[in-house]
Amino acid sequence: MIFSKTAIPDILLIDPTIYGDHRGYFMEVYKRNEFEQNIGNYDFMQDNESCSTKGVWRGFHYQLAPYAQAKLVRVIQGTILDVALDIRQGSPTFGHYVSVELSGENKRQLFIPKGFAHGFLVMSDFALFTYKVDNPYRPAYERAIRFNDPEIGLCRDMPLENAVIVSDKDRQAPFLNEAEINFSYQERR
Repeated sequence: MIFSKTAIPDILLIDPTIYGDHRGYFMEVYKRNEFEQNIGNYDFMQDNESCSTKGVWRGFHYQLAPYAQAKLVRVIQGTILDVALDIRQGSPTFGHYVSVELSGENKRQLFIPKGFAHGFLVMSDFALFTYKVDNPYRPAYERAIRFNDPEIGLCRDMPLENAVIVSDKDRQAPFLNEAEINFSYQERR
């Protein structure tokens, strides 16, 4: 696996080594020792899966500390634009985001640490999306930020005019400057 830093260095893009031949392919999706060497020690305790149709936007979602979640996300089938938004108070990239195309074809993964809100836009007819988390879902700590917040600028940079399917919860989420956030930036050493 190749671990690459993105424009926000704490978010990592992971390209698997794929072994293929006329029968199909094989790849390692998660190997604890490689993740510990490149990312640190995360105890992923739950795997989640969702299936969405073209034009669905899900996000920006996060959970407040102490139940914040680090995520390791990937697409099994289809194509999405995956987005991680920095919501760590005091971060030099607060309010900035990284977007990456994840697909069943490129088999890339994105590691999103705690302190980031997460969302994605489905670009294919449907997408089967899966992710590992290091904390279980806690509804009382779940929060969201509105995807079309002009200060974030996501709508300027992504084809969100295709996002015709947005939940009421996501459409009515607060803007970033109104959102409840309890994350602080701590520079990695």
